[in-house]
Amino acid sequence: MAAIVTLTMNPALDIATSTERIEPVHKLRCAVPRYDAGGGGINVARAVHALGGEALAIFPAGGAAGEMICHLLGEEGVAHHVIAISGFTRESLAVEERSSGRQYRFILPGPMIGLDDQQRCLEALSGAAPAAEFIVASGSLPPGVAQDFYARVAELAKRHGKRFVLDTSGVALEQAGRGIFLLKPSLRELAELTGRDIRDEAGEEKAAREVITQGRAEIVVVSLGARGALVADRQGCGRVPSIPVEAKSTVGAGDSMLAGIVLGLTRRLALREAVRFGIAAGTAALLGSGTQLCRRDDVERLYGGSAPTGAQTALPAGHFSGE
Repeated sequence: MAAIVTLTMNPALDIATSTERIEPVHKLRCAVPRYDAGGGGINVARAVHALGGEALAIFPAGGAAGEMICHLLGEEGVAHHVIAISGFTRESLAVEERSSGRQYRFILPGPMIGLDDQQRCLEALSGAAPAAEFIVASGSLPPGVAQDFYARVAELAKRHGKRFVLDTSGVALEQAGRGIFLLKPSLRELAELTGRDIRDEAGEEKAAREVITQGRAEIVVVSLGARGALVADRQGCGRVPSIPVEAKSTVGAGDSMLAGIVLGLTRRLALREAVRFGIAAGTAALLGSGTQLCRRDDVERLYGGSAPTGAQTALPAGHFSGE
């Protein structure tokens, strides 16, 4: 079984295309579309697989889009467990305006997921958990799923003695409970979670430490875009710089980053080094077009050599080594 098991409650068939100019009313003639299996946890599993790791993606799916997601994952060789539902899995559209280089993203709501289907998702996760080292939940919650659902996943991970990693936003983040191993919010999400008006680096660090002292998470990795990432754990705070590149698309960059971090931790990297590897993976995703995720060659080049396969420092995974 896979060392990393991901849960995606609101998967999507990601469609990417381009048109010369986006204007209202007019028919917009688009280029041949690209299709990718999408949704936070699915993207994490795909990126882990692309980087040479093993991951199992668990998700509910239905309709033609759901079938297409399974087909695409099968073509990539990504292990997956599908919970069949009667609703229709959503689609998401990313359109590049060639004249300006801007990207427009249209995100549809997911299908209604009933209580029985939610329970089947948790049962599938519980069945896969014993062989896993990390359980990763990423993405939004679809209609019908209570906003404290991720707190139930955290309890499931705790019962199995597994490390739970979460990347979500809004009320789902606020109600995700406590005991999370690693939380990866953006700066905006961190401000919303703590109710703080974050104005400077000191405020960023104070808010991240507050999440830890409240018992919400053992580790907080805050995505700061062009400023890299802030990393906080019980040992303190530190920063990992970004890697400057000219971005083509931001789709899946955060999921690629999370995949790199978790994969690095499974390979016994110290936390700082795992985050550095994650930033390389997230940056590599920026180089792709449309909904393409990170490519292994790009990640290894940006990371500064071959991808890590074993321990790089004497510190155990889960402890920040400082600046």
